[in-house]
Amino acid sequence: MEIPAQLLEADMRNEQYRASGRVLKVVCQLGLLALASSSLATRAQELPPRAELITEVQHAVSQPVRDIPTERAVGVQSIPLRRPIPPPTVSPQDPIVQRTTTSATSSNTTAGMNIAGINADGYIPPDTNLSVGRAFTGSNGQVVQIVNVEYAIYDKSTGSQIKAPSAIHTIFKALGTSMCATQDGGDPVVLYDKIHDRWLISQLAYNSSLSNSLVCIAVSKSPDATGSYNLYSFSFGRNFPDYPKFGVWPDGYYFSANTFRKGVSFAGAQACAFNSSAMLAGTAASGICFQLSSSVASLLPSDLDGSTMPPSGEPNFYLNFVTNGLNLYRFHVASYTTTSGSTFSGPYSVAGVAAFSPACGGGRCVPQPGTSQLLDSLGDRLMFRLAYRNFGTATSPNESLVVNHSVKAGSASNQTGIRWYEIRNPAGTPSVYQSSTYAPGTTTYRWMGSIAQDKVGDIAVGYSVSDPTPTNILYPGVRYAARLYTDTTPLGTLEAESTIVNGAASQTGSYGYRWGDYSSMSIDPDDDCTFWYTTEYIVSGGSFNWSTYIGKFKLSACQ
Repeated sequence: MEIPAQLLEADMRNEQYRASGRVLKVVCQLGLLALASSSLATRAQELPPRAELITEVQHAVSQPVRDIPTERAVGVQSIPLRRPIPPPTVSPQDPIVQRTTTSATSSNTTAGMNIAGINADGYIPPDTNLSVGRAFTGSNGQVVQIVNVEYAIYDKSTGSQIKAPSAIHTIFKALGTSMCATQDGGDPVVLYDKIHDRWLISQLAYNSSLSNSLVCIAVSKSPDATGSYNLYSFSFGRNFPDYPKFGVWPDGYYFSANTFRKGVSFAGAQACAFNSSAMLAGTAASGICFQLSSSVASLLPSDLDGSTMPPSGEPNFYLNFVTNGLNLYRFHVASYTTTSGSTFSGPYSVAGVAAFSPACGGGRCVPQPGTSQLLDSLGDRLMFRLAYRNFGTATSPNESLVVNHSVKAGSASNQTGIRWYEIRNPAGTPSVYQSSTYAPGTTTYRWMGSIAQDKVGDIAVGYSVSDPTPTNILYPGVRYAARLYTDTTPLGTLEAESTIVNGAASQTGSYGYRWGDYSSMSIDPDDDCTFWYTTEYIVSGGSFNWSTYIGKFKLSACQ
């Protein structure tokens, strides 16, 4: 598969737009984003998005993945990144930055296991994520890791590799001549559907002119990730669905993307819900979509953790950030056969969000030891996943969302930190229960995080770390920090960080600034306590020479 040159050019043009501000479209976007949140809310209420019914292009059933020959990715390509201009910098000094920590000795009772994940396959960035499944007859349970543009399957108890890294499109070969079956378009996602004990795997596919863009979705027929999958392709036509994300919900698989007309002109965020009942059964499937205006970007759908369901009929929650704030939306699907009754409402401003400035102004500023090459922060958006948990009951809910993004930690430098939130009452008046910007010290950069909660309410966030300071050299590596629900420190305080793996070199060369574009913190559904985190790090220098790691740990308060 070859990434079209026009996409690489669009990526470069977007970088130039951010730097120069000389393009009229960018000026207009900045003007829109500078509007107050209340103005955006008013506009959204005056012009609610209209529902659209989409139907599959085709569906099929794969042969068991264990029987599909391994096929490694071929080529050296940069998966393109086209992103809207981030909100302008407003707050030079973060008012809730956390510079000091307490000991983490009491929190980490199980160091767990660390697994060397998929390594460089000729694509950059890796877009690393994973999910974890339940044990089933004859298996301890599995971990599926996915990157641009390969996947691998591991035994979650031993860490042994069950399925060697293979190109994602091989799963979709039963779709015949479909682009899903013949190419790998990147931006992959894997989630374990804890409601039905099934796996969801997705990536993009598109033609060279971007006149036809597909979202390829595979849903397993059993808890065994090495078994067969129900395969689907959905066409988004000329509206290229960049940076797609998914969330599992009782009534559907919810989706978001940044839509670009033919991969160039930003049209706004799009939210869709796919009929999970049909996809689980392997029958013809459809979806309900809402296209939002260009003033709305980078939405995240909520993804269910835990065994307690949301209240019956409750909408899925979507979240994004605007200038110094978070906006929440609610997506309700009434039917997958007609658009009548389905709604996408909002934005609803989340109360209690402290002021922030996006990391690196949304672009690249993360330094590395021994090189002038700066890494991309993706500070212009919230980071995958928006994790939902109901700590109450289906009829008397106590609902919580956790999410994070990368921000500027202080006014003295470009140092980046992890801004994280726990949001309560998303179905009513959403508000921040606790939050902070985690940035111990003044020279270490932390970014590209992912966050989750276990069943008792412990929170852990994983992230990338780098520090070029001669007295504290840190090559790009992987760490995490946690907060126990029993901690007596003020709300919003994380304990001292722990290291999953240290980097040994810096990323350099062509497209060496590309990092991420996302990572993944997941909860093991068997005990609902164990955290699994994966992201990239660097073992040896080069622009297409990343490695990935899978870290597993459990916190003492969760039994």
